Amino acid sequence: MTETPELFSASLRVVNVGADLFADALVEQGVAVTRVAWQPAPGDSDMPLSILLGDERVDRANAEAVKRMMAARPRLVDVRPAREAIPGFQQNLLLHAGPPIAWERMSGPLRGAILGALLYERMAANIAEAEKLVLSGEITFAPCHQYNAVGPMAGVVSATMPVQIIEEPVYGHQTFSTLNEGLGKVLRYGANSPDVIAKLRWMEQVLGPALSRAVRAAGGIELVALTAQALQMGDECHNRNKAATALFAREIAPYMVETGNSNEETVSVLRYMQGNDFVYLNLAMAMCKASLLAAHDIAFSSVVTTMARNGTDFGIRVSGLGDRWFVAPAQKIQGLYFSGFSEQDANPDIGDSAITETAGIGGFAMATAPAIAQFIGGTPADAMRYTLEMYAITVAESSNFQLPPLGFRGSPTGIDIRQVVRQNHLPIINTGIAHRLPGIGQVGAGLVRPPMVCFVAAVHELAASISKGF
Repeated sequence: MTETPELFSASLRVVNVGADLFADALVEQGVAVTRVAWQPAPGDSDMPLSILLGDERVDRANAEAVKRMMAARPRLVDVRPAREAIPGFQQNLLLHAGPPIAWERMSGPLRGAILGALLYERMAANIAEAEKLVLSGEITFAPCHQYNAVGPMAGVVSATMPVQIIEEPVYGHQTFSTLNEGLGKVLRYGANSPDVIAKLRWMEQVLGPALSRAVRAAGGIELVALTAQALQMGDECHNRNKAATALFAREIAPYMVETGNSNEETVSVLRYMQGNDFVYLNLAMAMCKASLLAAHDIAFSSVVTTMARNGTDFGIRVSGLGDRWFVAPAQKIQGLYFSGFSEQDANPDIGDSAITETAGIGGFAMATAPAIAQFIGGTPADAMRYTLEMYAITVAESSNFQLPPLGFRGSPTGIDIRQVVRQNHLPIINTGIAHRLPGIGQVGAGLVRPPMVCFVAAVHELAASISKGF
């Protein structure tokens, strides 16, 4: 008897490349399908990819960039007001998330946060006065990234706000992030009502000083090791920070007790941590920023060192192209909406938190955080697939952040603009969805990808620079 060929006896395994029509039909019949998004590379016929792909200097520079990124050792060392911590900070300066933008083009959430910051700083008594002050030209706006800072959603930082100071001793950088306000009505979503301002003042007067004393008593807190442990406990350290926040609270709690001014103060701070799973998000962002600074400004490198959005524009920066922004309109987020909200309510993508994906965690590490799938819409298999896709557009696998579901494979690290454009495959970002109007807050969560035009423009610029001999 002739044996049945294995091809016909084994379970069917299908990889669908490009259009979803065939994949959808197979899924309806109960067949598992691995989807690969592909189409011809964008751009015109003179796309200079051949210059970059064929230059060994780019490969060497990229290897150096990811080596530095993984060698960096960011640590939290203090919490101080922004005007004391951030070099060059002035009273009339307001930092914001994303690439540079003028007031006239700012989205609703960002405008609301700007006005709230002016109320908080007592530079205006009400919204009307705050708007008048902005229009007077007396307020200066700048991206957080311009000052080595990062902020979630609107990302607004003002002079009195306490910021976490992260030092990176290997390459000598400092980065900064505000303290996380928690969920609900918060400044980062553009809320600026009296209760929002009151919470900010509690953070300034109680939370910031208490954390400062505790962090200094602890001698600082290493963030890479803490993040690595959290990734192995089900976090991806962008939209899921339950384990990381718990680990941070465990580290800091004894020092909070030792250095607290009163039981009431200590209890209030610990309850803040207990009730806010996003405490660690801002730390993860500043940690990633410090690691990426180590990889920035390396001649010939095509590694992305910044991805950020301000609610109107999406911008990237590339290691070998210095501090130049490559900008295009921010995208709408595809995801799940809270009850009573829909896509019509959503603001385009906003926030500096995509710094986590830029450094190889967040959406790039979704395989290790299956629970995130319920939050953003999808399945654990989808989360695994998104991570696996990112290996194709990155330079290396992280030596710091291992993913247990992938056999402890390192997370995909070092987004390469060459591969993004060559394969027409964009980075994945998981994120919250802000209402387009200030003050309403988060209305959902989901997935978004950057505009391809940013990467195409960066490829052209890097190729032109190399052709000119740098």
